[in-house]
Amino acid sequence: MDLGFEGDFDVLLKSVNKVVHSDWIESEPRNGWVHLKKLPFKIVFANDISKHAMAVWKSNFVPRGSDPDSYQLGSIVDFVKEHKVNGNVFPKADVVIGGFPCCDFSLSGKRLGFNSDKGHDGVRLAGSSEENRGRLYTWMREVVGMVNPLAFVAENVDGLASMAGVKDIIERDFSSVGAGYALAEATVFHTFRYGVPQTRSRIIFIGFRKDLLCGKPGSLAKAVMDIKPHPEPTHVDPDHAHFDEMSQLPLVTARDAFTGLVEPEMSRDLSQKHLSKANWYGKGLQGNSEVALDKPGPTIRAEHHGNIEFRRLSEEHGGNNLDELKMGLPERRLTVRECARLQTFPDNFKLVQMGVGGDQAYKVVGNAVPPLFAYHLASRLAEILARLKHGV
Repeated sequence: MDLGFEGDFDVLLKSVNKVVHSDWIESEPRNGWVHLKKLPFKIVFANDISKHAMAVWKSNFVPRGSDPDSYQLGSIVDFVKEHKVNGNVFPKADVVIGGFPCCDFSLSGKRLGFNSDKGHDGVRLAGSSEENRGRLYTWMREVVGMVNPLAFVAENVDGLASMAGVKDIIERDFSSVGAGYALAEATVFHTFRYGVPQTRSRIIFIGFRKDLLCGKPGSLAKAVMDIKPHPEPTHVDPDHAHFDEMSQLPLVTARDAFTGLVEPEMSRDLSQKHLSKANWYGKGLQGNSEVALDKPGPTIRAEHHGNIEFRRLSEEHGGNNLDELKMGLPERRLTVRECARLQTFPDNFKLVQMGVGGDQAYKVVGNAVPPLFAYHLASRLAEILARLKHGV
């Protein structure tokens, strides 16, 4: 999400709808790729509990001009407590963005929600606690109250939307923080509708400080709806009844995402050279399917435990990429770089590196928001805030 909010990175040309967003493109550095313009945001504070996420962040954002000390390693709970005492942890900012832990809301987990049995530090709890992993959104809420930003953006898995009352509680809690925030209705976004070559769906909460909307006619709910904070989709399945080839592009596929990548043994990119060596465990088991090249790729998961999907399966295991098999290419799983391509990370984004092995890099990629989708959110938010600051 940080990369998407700053902009200034390469994506596939097919991922950007030039009819709708021609102003996004700064240049076309190589065939089939475009460089997105820089957005008016700069990350002034970043945080994660994972040391591997920190290593990846610093190796990519410090060369972009970020202060290495702007990244703080540790639990957000501890930082909120420290700020309450010293008031010197969180700098002032126009926008607070974040993704609170999704494990307890995911359809693939136990779905304990607010009653998670894990603490904010990942350790199993003996009883209930406000510091459990499922309630960490309340600590992001605390940060919003302390920073008093013009707006905030919070992200989580789409499974949260189907848990009774959870979405409404989170919206209510965020709306009451500080001087109050007016929220757009939390919406599930299918990122493949925004040029991401992946079937990833996420729920997004967007809130604006109420004083920015005071001059707007009608209720706060109407005012938020009128400013249209949700970006419009730019891609659609061409077989869809409402496909308009004049203003919409077909979905970006896994084949598109993998364009130009050589096989791992031929690559000099550490992230392309690394791939899980886990065996094929059997048809129907998670991660043991083959990527369908002519569709958006599978959702890249953080907790793959070695069973990231296969780039290709053998004929014996039901593989469909017969042309590649006939060329003698072996059965193998997705590389870290292929997962990053499906997430829309540029190829110069360093993942596997000193201190970050392949397994950790898979997790960092799987935990991320696709940068291109974040760019959609950030670009729209920048336009709205520019208008609201001037009372328009």
